[in-house]
Amino acid sequence: MRVFHIHGEQFIELQMLPADLPTEGFVWVGCARQELPERISDLQQHLQGWGCGPLVDLHVSDLLNSQLPSHYDYTSWYDLLVFRRLAAAGKVGEASSAALLSIDTSPVGFALFDRALISIHPDDCAVREYFAARMGQLTQASDFRGSARLPSNTSDLMLRMVNHMVDSYLELRRQLTRQLVGLQQALMDPRSRFSDWQLLLDARNSLHLLEDTCEDQRSAIQEWLDALEDWPMPAEPQGQRERELLRVRSRDVLEHVERVLSHVRRLESSSESAVQMHFSALSHRTNAIMRTLTVLTAIFLPLNLITGIFGMNFDALPLIHNAKGVWIALGLMLALALALGAFFWRKRYLGTQR
Repeated sequence: MRVFHIHGEQFIELQMLPADLPTEGFVWVGCARQELPERISDLQQHLQGWGCGPLVDLHVSDLLNSQLPSHYDYTSWYDLLVFRRLAAAGKVGEASSAALLSIDTSPVGFALFDRALISIHPDDCAVREYFAARMGQLTQASDFRGSARLPSNTSDLMLRMVNHMVDSYLELRRQLTRQLVGLQQALMDPRSRFSDWQLLLDARNSLHLLEDTCEDQRSAIQEWLDALEDWPMPAEPQGQRERELLRVRSRDVLEHVERVLSHVRRLESSSESAVQMHFSALSHRTNAIMRTLTVLTAIFLPLNLITGIFGMNFDALPLIHNAKGVWIALGLMLALALALGAFFWRKRYLGTQR
């Protein structure tokens, strides 16, 4: 568990949970999911001591559940947002043929109080460490634009972390696109004998699961936006400006989620189209082969008829007593075969090009 105090342009890591909330700013408590059962009673006591109110038992169970989908809930003293991150379990950029199978969608939970933010992360989640290091760097660097660098409230920090988790999909997108392009090329290659249908089926199932995850994310952010509209508007101009910035950042997160969802659906459509085109091309090649075999059969059919006639056991057949009869018959058969071949070629029954 890591505890941070954020106030203005100050970002301070505390050694332990403070007995009382600081007079200014807010406290961010980041805890791993595996560590939460051991620290939950201490955390609940400090929340009561801070005047924030304890976490509801049902919400604690939700925060401990690693299979929970993205959703939003609230009480009269805090809001709860569970957001499933999109990341690859393997190394980003790794040339793996099973990038879709390595998608990790572990949930990250946020308990949002007025002056305290409790974030519950997976054990291997780098979001907490990234923001801790990032905000530590921002307190040391100067911003020539004069804009606020650190989050001004708990909602702002939560939305920044959610937006970072959504944007991390951009790195995963390259892996997904590269794998699907490879599968499409293997499907459309006329010289290949594609047989890895299980990988293609697993990839399509992973895309379906990814689409469900994105839809849950969109619903959770939309519910958060609806709840944000119902909050009472602050009287002071600074509070109104912060509320409007929260709306803007929330809509931006929602737009990013919808963009990810749109890309996942395009990948699904592309994979479906590749499968349909593969079977269409396979059917076309089969028809071409059958047409060629039919033409060859049609060419040899009259030749078989001629050989059958001259093979009958009659003594009065023409040319059978002529020394040049065999050559005349062979010439006739060759001429007939060439004539039929030229006819079928002109009709484009033979050949694959104009």
